[in-house]
Amino acid sequence: MTIEWPEHADDNGSVFRFATGGGRSIECAAWGPAPSQAPTIVLLHEGLGCIRLWRDFPDRLAETTGCGVLAYSRLGYGHSDPIVPPLPITRMADEACDVLPVLFESLAPERLILVGHSDGGTIAAHYLAGPTHPALKAAVLISPHFFCEPSNVTAIEDTSTAYRDKDLRERLAKYHRDVDGAFHGWADTWLDPAFATWDMRDDIARWRHPVLFLQGRDDPYGSEAQAAAAARSPHAEIAWLDGCAHSPHLEQSARTLDLIGTFIAQARRNGG
Repeated sequence: MTIEWPEHADDNGSVFRFATGGGRSIECAAWGPAPSQAPTIVLLHEGLGCIRLWRDFPDRLAETTGCGVLAYSRLGYGHSDPIVPPLPITRMADEACDVLPVLFESLAPERLILVGHSDGGTIAAHYLAGPTHPALKAAVLISPHFFCEPSNVTAIEDTSTAYRDKDLRERLAKYHRDVDGAFHGWADTWLDPAFATWDMRDDIARWRHPVLFLQGRDDPYGSEAQAAAAARSPHAEIAWLDGCAHSPHLEQSARTLDLIGTFIAQARRNGG
């Protein structure tokens, strides 16, 4: 099965569904040129994200880079098929090993670039450390996690309080078909005591592609130790954004797009 790239897209992209196997499907959206015409960027969203929560970033990313952009909502998120928590603590590695290869095989890109935010960045990091599609040329990791930090857990506990006692559930319900499944699939995994020892830093040594690591100086979900972990790879470039928290692509979108655009242009000049 080959993904048929939509011919026309508005600012929200052209939305379609893709079968991941086992009778389940995910929602996808595409912007810009088809894989046969330009490199393809695949966006991997954050823990509570989905296609629509990228806002206008995919459209602007396609315009900035000249690449096609594909975003999808993971199972349980957005309007993809639901899944029932609790999810395994291996869920991010599972996404990299089980879903991405099927998606990429069907997408059939000639040149592939991954851009992941938060948990999406971690999924990309797992994928980089394993067998990769031959079309993969580079990756951008925005505020990813490579191990569980106490500050990370504290921030998620605060988010859980906001979900239970404030209006976070109501706001997220606008974007997720099963908002409780989406939230608990994310938060309960991170807050599982067994997850406290999760650590993928040793896997970073297996990266073989150029990587741009982006992080805000004021990120409550990760300290500078995450950047230090990324720097273990000789293929990684580290970029900091002052006055920025966990979502550089939304908080400082122009600066983030400039950094990504420059990085991708350099990767293409170097044979990507």
